[in-house]
Amino acid sequence: MLPVIYSEDFLLHKTGMLHPERPERLTAIVEAIKVAPWATKIDWQLPTPVKDRGEELIAAIAKIHSPKYIKEIEYLAKRGGGYLDGDTPVSPDSYDVALLAVSAWLDGIDRVNATGKPAFVLARPPGHHAEGDRGMGFCLFSNAAIATYYALDRPEINRVAILDWDVHHGNGTQSIVENNRNIAFCSLHQSPCYPGTGGADERGAYNNVLNLPMYPGSAIAEYRTAFTSQVMPFLSKFQPDLLIVSAGYDGNAADPLASINLLPSDYGIFTDYCLQITPRIVFGLEGGYALKELGESVVATIGRCFC
Repeated sequence: MLPVIYSEDFLLHKTGMLHPERPERLTAIVEAIKVAPWATKIDWQLPTPVKDRGEELIAAIAKIHSPKYIKEIEYLAKRGGGYLDGDTPVSPDSYDVALLAVSAWLDGIDRVNATGKPAFVLARPPGHHAEGDRGMGFCLFSNAAIATYYALDRPEINRVAILDWDVHHGNGTQSIVENNRNIAFCSLHQSPCYPGTGGADERGAYNNVLNLPMYPGSAIAEYRTAFTSQVMPFLSKFQPDLLIVSAGYDGNAADPLASINLLPSDYGIFTDYCLQITPRIVFGLEGGYALKELGESVVATIGRCFC
């Protein structure tokens, strides 16, 4: 059984008409998983309720985000909604949903740490663009970074690697983790593209950052080369006790927000590379906005975990 951590409450984060980061992203994925040939092997799990985590949850978020920023999101939601920037809406339920999303990512850490096997966190809003004191790019809380520091608080986890294969650079995640010698961060992302960060010359305080800008039009051949020549040696040398994947699926050729030419099945290839590093993997949803291809891509990722 492979755990998929999901709640219909994640649909309550409303982004408005025509916004690409919409609730239908999750329903498309759920529908695709339920008709997959291995659907009976999925262990659907609800995230731990926010009230059950209590102060632990806020403390985990406060390690990453400033109190002022956390209060800003809460205030915007309570007053009926607003915008953190032009792309990043907050609806009345968004603060509570964002807290639940963080809880889901922490559940992913707990499950993988207990079993030594992969888990998939099917949550929104996404997080890899959120910096310590601001949200941007559809992202409220920096889920992957929060989960990473939470994992490092476990006595048996000393090193955590983050692989961000979203088509956009995870600027928020990198800014939060790049000065920690116990965290490695690797991102493959289209360049030039939003948010305009992630240069190959950025190496982190401990040579613990690897950015791989990919030219528009890149396809699986270019990604295979990047994985075999750079990603795999980088992650293998780091020897992580846990791998967190910021699993964005906006590199699909059908995606409206970028110009990379991957196919949904290619994400199965990415997953195979990850499993060569360790089976202790938390996959957490980031981007991906072409609904059919998004569902097929998540199915490709999860399906490889059963091989």
